[in-house]
Amino acid sequence: QVQLVESGGGLVQAGGSLRLACAASGRTSSSYAMGWFRQAPGKERDFVSAINWSGGSTVYADSVKGRFTISRDNAKNTVYLQMNSLKPEDTAVYYCAARRRPGTSWTQYDYDYWGQGTQVTVSS
Repeated sequence: QVQLVESGGGLVQAGGSLRLACAASGRTSSSYAMGWFRQAPGKERDFVSAINWSGGSTVYADSVKGRFTISRDNAKNTVYLQMNSLKPEDTAVYYCAARRRPGTSWTQYDYDYWGQGTQVTVSS
């Protein structure tokens, strides 16, 4: 089993920045791809970003491209999501996920482990 714990969420004004972190523990593997998803109230969980096992390949949802940056530190078993130029529509619970394969995926059904989520609220 792999445990994922997100941190770094909070309340920020529009235009501000937050950095989310996801710490992995348990039977972790640096060969796992990692992803971030988000879910706003009353909406489905949406893909935000993903990174492959080495950090050499990243993908982003169009809605966050150019504003968010995903990265990972395999020595620390941690993945990050730097969020800049935040908008009220970015308000959601953000979830970290791990995939037992090295390549990235857009779909939540390809991920095997999930964190509990961290709330991000962007005020206008």
